[in-house]
Amino acid sequence: MNIVVLAGGTSSERAVSIVTGAKVCEALRKKGHHAILADVFAGLEKPDWGNLFSPDYDLAESISYIESWNDKIEELSKSRKEFLGPHILDICQKADMAFLALHGANGEDGKLQAAFDLFGVRYTGTGAMGSAMAMNKGITKQIFASGGIPMPKGFMLWRGESSRRLADYGMDFPVVVKPCCGGSSIGVSIAQTQADYEKALHEAFAWEDEVVVEDYIQGREFSVGVIDNEALPVIEITPLKGFYDYKNKYEPGSAVETCPANLPDEKAKEMQEYARKGHRLLALEAYSRLDFIMHESGQLYCLEANTLPGMTPTSLMPQEAAALGMDFPELCEKLIQVSIKKYESKEGNS
Repeated sequence: MNIVVLAGGTSSERAVSIVTGAKVCEALRKKGHHAILADVFAGLEKPDWGNLFSPDYDLAESISYIESWNDKIEELSKSRKEFLGPHILDICQKADMAFLALHGANGEDGKLQAAFDLFGVRYTGTGAMGSAMAMNKGITKQIFASGGIPMPKGFMLWRGESSRRLADYGMDFPVVVKPCCGGSSIGVSIAQTQADYEKALHEAFAWEDEVVVEDYIQGREFSVGVIDNEALPVIEITPLKGFYDYKNKYEPGSAVETCPANLPDEKAKEMQEYARKGHRLLALEAYSRLDFIMHESGQLYCLEANTLPGMTPTSLMPQEAAALGMDFPELCEKLIQVSIKKYESKEGNS
């Protein structure tokens, strides 16, 4: 297949996205696909249309070109109205599939998915509606609460709201403060005091106009991938210091990840069932990953759903797949196939 792996973009998770995209593109080429890597925002200035999906494609050269834009993206995003870079839409329309290796705003929030739906571009992962709902942690909390999936008690705050007092919401310290639609734990803080809380709000509002404040649950952290409505083995994440923040997620040696997690079978199955149920409630398609925390009492809490989870060989979902004997190229191939299945199902119902 001719596949465009889209990475980069303008979100705070651009750097992680480039790593994901490079590894996915490499894996798909190992599986025999004619895969190329492109920055969804920077685009390509002069595509070689006759050799676009050439077997002699130089992935290293594409990575270097994409990274050369890193210092220019912020300024360019202020001056340019269009999100899709030069020739990106044309390239994606010529491909059999766009593999979305994007994270965060404008890549994971349903906007790109909606545009591709309108222009007839097939892409991996869930559709526009599910992507938008899962990206918004406030909406996710409401949907999960209605479906019986436990989440930490919390509330939403918008920039400029008069009341920020925890007591007004029946809460007390400690709390977690995080941007509503962010990812990779960017802008997330744990507040133990009023001073911490004010600082945490300032940090979160620096990223977005809407934030989530939740009870801080002390406990063990887990994640469960879902592919084609089937839950993968549970993985446990144990940061060596602090909580599972950006540093602990992406700096090698900062966290110990155990898969399958050391859990009683009934607790692992309970978490997997919550993952499958959350996947369905948010109308997610193809694949996703849901994150959990377990209090020392054994009570489970779902923290959020990820519609485009990290996809490097050391990311959580690939480690879960590896526990089933599926290597990284096989997993990338599987995600392509379940995404094709979503289109075949829709075409069969039309």
